[in-house]
Amino acid sequence: MEYAPIALFVYNRLLHTQNTIQALKANHLSSETDLIIFSDGPRSSEQSKKVDSVRSFIKSIDGFKSIRIIERDCNYGLANSIIDGVTKVCNEFGKAIVLEDDIATSTYFLTYMNDALNHYKNNEKVASIHGYIYPTQGLPETFFLRGADCWGWATWKEKWGLFNSDGVQLLDGLKRQKLLKRFNFNDTYPYSQMLKDQIDGKNDSWAIRWHASAFLNNLYTLYPGKSLVENIGNDGSGTHCSNTEIFTSNLSDSKISHFPETVEDDLLAVKLIEKYFKAQQNKSMNILRRIKRKLGL
Repeated sequence: MEYAPIALFVYNRLLHTQNTIQALKANHLSSETDLIIFSDGPRSSEQSKKVDSVRSFIKSIDGFKSIRIIERDCNYGLANSIIDGVTKVCNEFGKAIVLEDDIATSTYFLTYMNDALNHYKNNEKVASIHGYIYPTQGLPETFFLRGADCWGWATWKEKWGLFNSDGVQLLDGLKRQKLLKRFNFNDTYPYSQMLKDQIDGKNDSWAIRWHASAFLNNLYTLYPGKSLVENIGNDGSGTHCSNTEIFTSNLSDSKISHFPETVEDDLLAVKLIEKYFKAQQNKSMNILRRIKRKLGL
Protein backbone atom coordinates (compact mmCIF):
# COMPACT_ATOMS: atom_id res chain seq x y z
CA MET A 1 0.00 0.00 0.00
CA GLU A 2 1.15 3.52 -0.79
CA TYR A 3 0.69 5.42 2.46
CA ALA A 4 -0.84 8.89 2.47
CA PRO A 5 1.40 11.81 3.52
CA ILE A 6 0.62 13.85 6.62
CA ALA A 7 0.03 17.59 6.21
CA LEU A 8 0.70 19.12 9.64
CA PHE A 9 -0.09 22.78 10.33
CA VAL A 10 1.81 24.55 13.11
CA TYR A 11 2.06 28.10 14.38
CA ASN A 12 3.30 29.28 17.78
CA ARG A 13 2.41 26.58 20.32
CA LEU A 14 5.60 24.68 21.07
CA LEU A 15 4.29 22.32 23.76
CA HIS A 16 1.22 21.39 21.74
CA THR A 17 3.35 20.75 18.66
CA GLN A 18 5.77 18.58 20.65
CA ASN A 19 2.91 16.50 22.03
CA THR A 20 1.35 16.12 18.60
CA ILE A 21 4.65 14.92 17.11
CA GLN A 22 5.32 12.57 20.03
CA ALA A 23 1.96 10.88 19.51
CA LEU A 24 2.45 10.67 15.74
CA LYS A 25 5.88 9.07 16.12
CA ALA A 26 4.29 6.37 18.28
CA ASN A 27 2.00 5.40 15.40
CA HIS A 28 2.66 2.03 13.80
CA LEU A 29 3.15 3.52 10.31
CA SER A 30 5.07 6.69 11.20
CA SER A 31 8.41 5.45 9.85
CA GLU A 32 6.75 4.70 6.49
CA THR A 33 4.91 8.02 6.22
CA ASP A 34 6.00 11.31 4.65
CA LEU A 35 5.50 14.32 6.93
CA ILE A 36 4.96 17.76 5.39
CA ILE A 37 4.88 20.61 7.92
CA PHE A 38 3.40 24.01 7.14
CA SER A 39 4.70 26.63 9.57
CA ASP A 40 2.71 29.86 9.46
CA GLY A 41 4.47 33.21 9.82
CA PRO A 42 3.98 35.43 12.90
CA ARG A 43 1.04 37.84 13.05
CA SER A 44 3.10 40.37 14.97
CA SER A 45 6.63 40.96 16.26
CA GLU A 46 5.47 39.71 19.67
CA GLN A 47 4.71 36.31 18.12
CA SER A 48 8.07 35.95 16.36
CA LYS A 49 9.89 34.28 19.28
CA LYS A 50 7.16 31.69 19.73
CA VAL A 51 7.08 30.95 16.01
CA ASP A 52 10.89 30.68 15.97
CA SER A 53 10.84 28.22 18.87
CA VAL A 54 8.36 26.00 17.01
CA ARG A 55 10.45 26.20 13.84
CA SER A 56 13.58 25.25 15.75
CA PHE A 57 11.81 22.20 17.15
CA ILE A 58 10.32 20.94 13.89
CA LYS A 59 13.79 21.02 12.29
CA SER A 60 14.89 18.45 14.90
CA ILE A 61 12.11 15.94 14.16
CA ASP A 62 12.96 12.44 13.01
CA GLY A 63 11.17 9.08 12.85
CA PHE A 64 9.28 9.56 9.58
CA LYS A 65 9.95 8.35 6.03
CA SER A 66 10.72 11.92 5.00
CA ILE A 67 10.20 15.38 6.47
CA ARG A 68 9.55 18.53 4.46
CA ILE A 69 9.08 21.94 6.10
CA ILE A 70 7.33 24.86 4.42
CA GLU A 71 7.90 28.10 6.33
CA ARG A 72 5.43 30.83 5.42
CA ASP A 73 7.14 34.22 4.92
CA CYS A 74 4.05 36.02 6.23
CA ASN A 75 1.02 35.13 8.32
CA TYR A 76 -1.53 33.27 6.21
CA GLY A 77 -3.94 32.69 9.10
CA LEU A 78 -5.22 29.23 9.94
CA ALA A 79 -7.91 28.99 7.26
CA ASN A 80 -5.75 30.16 4.34
CA SER A 81 -2.82 28.06 5.51
CA ILE A 82 -4.89 24.88 5.64
CA ILE A 83 -6.75 25.51 2.38
CA ASP A 84 -3.48 26.22 0.56
CA GLY A 85 -1.53 23.39 2.21
CA VAL A 86 -4.13 20.66 1.75
CA THR A 87 -4.53 21.70 -1.89
CA LYS A 88 -0.77 21.49 -2.48
CA VAL A 89 -0.41 18.06 -0.83
CA CYS A 90 -3.47 16.62 -2.57
CA ASN A 91 -2.27 17.90 -5.93
CA GLU A 92 1.13 16.24 -5.41
CA PHE A 93 0.10 12.97 -3.80
CA GLY A 94 -3.59 12.57 -4.66
CA LYS A 95 -4.54 12.30 -0.98
CA ALA A 96 -3.61 13.70 2.41
CA ILE A 97 -3.94 13.09 6.13
CA VAL A 98 -4.49 16.46 7.80
CA LEU A 99 -3.55 17.45 11.33
CA GLU A 100 -3.15 20.68 13.27
CA ASP A 101 -0.62 21.26 16.04
CA ASP A 102 -3.09 20.42 18.83
CA ILE A 103 -4.15 16.93 17.78
CA ALA A 104 -2.85 13.91 19.70
CA THR A 105 -3.40 10.60 17.95
CA SER A 106 -3.81 6.95 18.88
CA THR A 107 -1.08 4.53 17.81
CA TYR A 108 -3.54 3.11 15.22
CA PHE A 109 -4.58 6.49 13.79
CA LEU A 110 -2.39 6.26 10.66
CA THR A 111 -3.38 2.62 10.13
CA TYR A 112 -7.07 3.53 10.26
CA MET A 113 -6.62 6.50 7.93
CA ASN A 114 -4.70 4.54 5.30
CA ASP A 115 -6.94 1.46 5.46
CA ALA A 116 -10.04 3.62 5.05
CA LEU A 117 -8.52 5.78 2.29
CA ASN A 118 -7.68 2.63 0.38
CA HIS A 119 -11.06 0.99 1.04
CA TYR A 120 -13.14 3.95 -0.17
CA LYS A 121 -10.82 5.47 -2.78
CA ASN A 122 -13.21 4.67 -5.65
CA ASN A 123 -16.44 5.41 -3.76
CA GLU A 124 -18.02 8.58 -5.13
CA LYS A 125 -20.11 9.14 -2.00
CA VAL A 126 -17.26 9.35 0.54
CA ALA A 127 -15.79 12.81 1.15
CA SER A 128 -13.32 12.03 3.90
CA ILE A 129 -12.18 9.91 6.83
CA HIS A 130 -12.31 11.34 10.35
CA GLY A 131 -10.41 10.30 13.49
CA TYR A 132 -12.35 12.07 16.24
CA ILE A 133 -15.74 11.24 17.70
CA TYR A 134 -17.59 12.79 20.62
CA PRO A 135 -17.44 10.97 23.98
CA THR A 136 -20.55 8.91 23.24
CA GLN A 137 -21.19 5.32 24.29
CA GLY A 138 -22.80 2.60 22.16
CA LEU A 139 -21.66 3.70 18.70
CA PRO A 140 -20.82 1.17 15.94
CA GLU A 141 -17.13 0.43 15.30
CA THR A 142 -17.29 2.74 12.27
CA PHE A 143 -20.17 4.63 10.67
CA PHE A 144 -21.01 7.38 8.20
CA LEU A 145 -22.48 10.85 8.66
CA ARG A 146 -23.28 13.34 5.91
CA GLY A 147 -20.78 16.18 5.53
CA ALA A 148 -17.14 16.49 6.61
CA ASP A 149 -15.12 17.24 9.74
CA CYS A 150 -11.84 18.73 10.90
CA TRP A 151 -10.07 17.05 13.87
CA GLY A 152 -7.64 14.54 12.38
CA TRP A 153 -8.98 13.73 8.93
CA ALA A 154 -8.05 12.57 5.46
CA THR A 155 -9.34 13.04 1.94
CA TRP A 156 -8.53 12.62 -1.74
CA LYS A 157 -7.69 15.23 -4.38
CA GLU A 158 -11.03 14.81 -6.21
CA LYS A 159 -13.12 15.29 -3.06
CA TRP A 160 -11.09 18.22 -1.74
CA GLY A 161 -11.59 19.81 -5.16
CA LEU A 162 -15.26 20.25 -4.20
CA PHE A 163 -14.31 22.61 -1.35
CA ASN A 164 -16.10 25.93 -1.79
CA SER A 165 -14.62 28.88 0.08
CA ASP A 166 -17.66 31.09 -0.54
CA GLY A 167 -19.80 30.92 2.60
CA VAL A 168 -22.63 32.92 0.99
CA GLN A 169 -23.00 30.39 -1.82
CA LEU A 170 -22.95 27.53 0.67
CA LEU A 171 -25.60 29.04 2.93
CA ASP A 172 -27.81 29.91 -0.05
CA GLY A 173 -27.49 26.33 -1.30
CA LEU A 174 -28.51 24.89 2.07
CA LYS A 175 -31.54 27.20 2.15
CA ARG A 176 -32.58 26.41 -1.45
CA GLN A 177 -32.39 22.68 -0.83
CA LYS A 178 -34.21 23.04 2.53
CA LEU A 179 -31.32 21.36 4.31
CA LEU A 180 -30.77 23.73 7.24
CA LYS A 181 -32.42 21.54 9.88
CA ARG A 182 -30.54 18.44 8.79
CA PHE A 183 -27.31 20.45 8.44
CA ASN A 184 -27.79 21.55 12.07
CA PHE A 185 -27.99 17.92 13.14
CA ASN A 186 -31.77 18.16 13.50
CA ASP A 187 -31.37 21.51 15.27
CA THR A 188 -29.12 20.15 18.03
CA TYR A 189 -25.91 21.91 16.91
CA PRO A 190 -25.56 25.45 15.43
CA TYR A 191 -23.62 24.66 12.25
CA SER A 192 -25.56 27.16 10.14
CA GLN A 193 -24.87 29.90 12.72
CA MET A 194 -21.16 29.08 12.45
CA LEU A 195 -21.46 29.50 8.67
CA LYS A 196 -23.31 32.82 9.10
CA ASP A 197 -20.58 33.99 11.49
CA GLN A 198 -17.95 33.10 8.90
CA ILE A 199 -19.81 35.14 6.29
CA ASP A 200 -20.03 38.08 8.73
CA GLY A 201 -16.31 37.90 9.53
CA LYS A 202 -16.88 36.77 13.12
CA ASN A 203 -14.81 33.66 12.48
CA ASP A 204 -12.53 32.51 9.67
CA SER A 205 -13.44 28.83 9.79
CA TRP A 206 -12.36 26.71 6.85
CA ALA A 207 -13.92 23.70 8.61
CA ILE A 208 -17.54 24.89 8.49
CA ARG A 209 -17.11 25.58 4.76
CA TRP A 210 -15.60 22.11 4.21
CA HIS A 211 -18.52 20.55 6.11
CA ALA A 212 -21.06 22.55 4.11
CA SER A 213 -19.30 21.81 0.79
CA ALA A 214 -19.45 18.06 1.40
CA PHE A 215 -23.00 18.25 2.78
CA LEU A 216 -24.34 20.08 -0.28
CA ASN A 217 -22.70 17.51 -2.56
CA ASN A 218 -24.43 14.73 -0.59
CA LEU A 219 -21.09 13.28 0.48
CA TYR A 220 -20.33 11.40 3.69
CA THR A 221 -17.50 11.03 6.18
CA LEU A 222 -16.43 7.85 7.96
CA TYR A 223 -16.13 8.10 11.76
CA PRO A 224 -14.77 5.68 14.37
CA GLY A 225 -17.02 4.55 17.21
CA LYS A 226 -14.18 5.26 19.64
CA SER A 227 -11.98 8.27 19.10
CA LEU A 228 -8.50 7.88 17.65
CA VAL A 229 -7.89 11.59 18.20
CA GLU A 230 -7.77 13.90 21.19
CA ASN A 231 -7.86 17.67 20.75
CA ILE A 232 -5.32 19.01 23.24
CA GLY A 233 -5.93 22.60 22.15
CA ASN A 234 -9.24 23.18 23.93
CA ASP A 235 -7.42 25.21 26.56
CA GLY A 236 -8.04 28.61 25.03
CA SER A 237 -4.67 28.67 23.26
CA GLY A 238 -5.77 28.16 19.67
CA THR A 239 -7.87 29.66 16.91
CA HIS A 240 -11.61 29.00 17.44
CA CYS A 241 -10.83 26.85 20.52
CA SER A 242 -12.36 27.80 23.85
CA ASN A 243 -11.34 26.45 27.24
CA THR A 244 -13.63 23.44 27.59
CA GLU A 245 -13.62 19.75 28.39
CA ILE A 246 -16.94 18.81 26.77
CA PHE A 247 -15.19 17.35 23.69
CA THR A 248 -12.61 15.32 25.63
CA SER A 249 -12.46 11.69 24.48
CA ASN A 250 -10.32 8.83 25.72
CA LEU A 251 -8.07 7.59 22.94
CA SER A 252 -8.82 4.12 21.66
CA ASP A 253 -5.75 1.94 21.20
CA SER A 254 -7.45 -0.78 19.16
CA LYS A 255 -7.08 -1.40 15.44
CA ILE A 256 -10.23 -0.79 13.41
CA SER A 257 -11.16 -3.67 11.15
CA HIS A 258 -14.76 -2.99 10.04
CA PHE A 259 -15.62 -0.63 7.19
CA PRO A 260 -19.32 -0.41 6.24
CA GLU A 261 -20.24 -0.87 2.60
CA THR A 262 -23.44 1.19 2.76
CA VAL A 263 -22.63 4.90 2.65
CA GLU A 264 -25.47 6.75 4.39
CA ASP A 265 -26.27 8.33 7.75
CA ASP A 266 -26.05 5.72 10.50
CA LEU A 267 -29.38 6.23 12.31
CA LEU A 268 -28.15 4.88 15.65
CA ALA A 269 -25.13 7.18 15.54
CA VAL A 270 -27.32 10.17 14.62
CA LYS A 271 -29.62 9.44 17.56
CA LEU A 272 -26.79 9.06 20.07
CA ILE A 273 -24.93 12.18 18.89
CA GLU A 274 -28.15 14.22 18.96
CA LYS A 275 -28.60 13.07 22.56
CA TYR A 276 -25.03 14.14 23.36
CA PHE A 277 -25.54 17.60 21.77
CA LYS A 278 -28.80 18.11 23.68
CA ALA A 279 -27.09 17.17 26.94
CA GLN A 280 -24.40 19.79 26.31
CA GLN A 281 -27.09 22.40 25.58
CA ASN A 282 -28.80 21.58 28.87
CA LYS A 283 -25.50 21.86 30.76
CA SER A 284 -24.83 25.26 29.21
CA MET A 285 -28.33 26.50 30.09
CA ASN A 286 -27.97 25.30 33.69
CA ILE A 287 -24.60 27.06 34.04
CA LEU A 288 -26.13 30.28 32.64
CA ARG A 289 -29.04 30.05 35.10
CA ARG A 290 -26.63 29.62 38.03
CA ILE A 291 -24.60 32.64 36.90
CA LYS A 292 -27.74 34.75 36.60
CA ARG A 293 -28.92 33.71 40.08
CA LYS A 294 -25.51 34.61 41.50
CA LEU A 295 -25.70 38.02 39.87
CA GLY A 296 -29.27 38.50 41.01
CA LEU A 297 -30.59 38.73 37.46
